[in-house]
Amino acid sequence: MKYVLSLIKEMIKKRKLIWDLSKADFRKRFVGSYFGIVWMFVQPIVTVLIYFFIFQVGFKNVPPIPGVPYVLWLVPGIVPWFFFSEVLNTVTNCLQEYHYLVKKVVFQVEILPIIKLISCLMVHGFFVGIMIVMALCYGRMPMITWLQIIYYTLAASVLSLGIGYFTCAVNVFFKDMAQIVSICLQFGMWLVPIMYHESLFTDKAPWVLPVLKMNPFYYIVVGYRDSILEGNWFWERPTLTAYYWIFTAIVFIIGLKVFKRLRPHFSDVL
Repeated sequence: MKYVLSLIKEMIKKRKLIWDLSKADFRKRFVGSYFGIVWMFVQPIVTVLIYFFIFQVGFKNVPPIPGVPYVLWLVPGIVPWFFFSEVLNTVTNCLQEYHYLVKKVVFQVEILPIIKLISCLMVHGFFVGIMIVMALCYGRMPMITWLQIIYYTLAASVLSLGIGYFTCAVNVFFKDMAQIVSICLQFGMWLVPIMYHESLFTDKAPWVLPVLKMNPFYYIVVGYRDSILEGNWFWERPTLTAYYWIFTAIVFIIGLKVFKRLRPHFSDVL
């Protein structure tokens, strides 16, 4: 607990440095690219279009929520997943990327995953904006619950950061960790009801629904849809909320402890 509090104090103390490094990291992604920031949108938009044509146009899926087009239901589920997967991928490799900072004795290496997280939040902000514009274009009236996206983004950030502390620390010594994370994210996307609705299993395999809810990211996906489409608040799902934050707190503490244990050896390996 003391380690967590000291990390928070360090973040507050060095907030300007963290912000400057995060902006530099964001800009660095597109250095030397002719189309620059445009590439940030291309892959996610193409992915959404592919799923839209497969499930809506090809399979002619009935929209899970009456009166809500499939693509409008899909986007609030896939946007947080893009954010979560990007954070994990970039954080896992952050110590190798900033190895010159890791070797500096005076530098607090715990802030490197946070720098990557903030950089990813900048990208996520663009997609949240696109999601809201889409909702407006489809005739959805603004709701106060749209502000709740900030809460669910914070929730996803804490979870991804907790896992990221573990994966980036292990990745220094076990280079295959980055590949394992990438494969797990590809597989894990189908363990959350993003492209399909959970009611798909209600009749044929009712046991699947409790299993899906055990995935902590189920809470985030459902929360984004509750906020944008349904107008529901997070406290209307008290059991899921409690489960998510208990699970996330445990993951965060374990990830930070592993990071702290391995930190003295980073500079030797890098």
